[in-house]
Amino acid sequence: MKQHFANLIDEEETQIDMTPMLDVVFIMLIFFIVTASFVKESGIDVNRPEAATAVQKDRANILVAISDTGEIWINKRQVDVRAVQANIERLYAENPQGSVVIQADKKSTTETLIKVMDAARAAGVFDVSIAAQEE
Repeated sequence: MKQHFANLIDEEETQIDMTPMLDVVFIMLIFFIVTASFVKESGIDVNRPEAATAVQKDRANILVAISDTGEIWINKRQVDVRAVQANIERLYAENPQGSVVIQADKKSTTETLIKVMDAARAAGVFDVSIAAQEE
């Protein structure tokens, strides 16, 4: 009889508590969600020029679009040319490894493109690229 009670006690003590494992899984899930970098859009569709030497750019986190009418878009918002530097500084502070990619429409003016490039360099970002399509 004593042995029967001892077996019952051993069976109750051998159950595995899953709570700590679930806590660790949820903490890891939260960590990966917080550290994930999400794809950012400039805000408008741009008809980019074609280039034979176009290459894929990694870590292009700051996208600036210039429309055919000279409008500048960052993060789905139209931005005045005087506010481009402040917007790029803010986005670069959020992700210092990122680079600036300017998506200029074929029909946009070079003047607007140069102003955006100057604003990016004034914001401290020297890795500036111009987006193009492969031929």
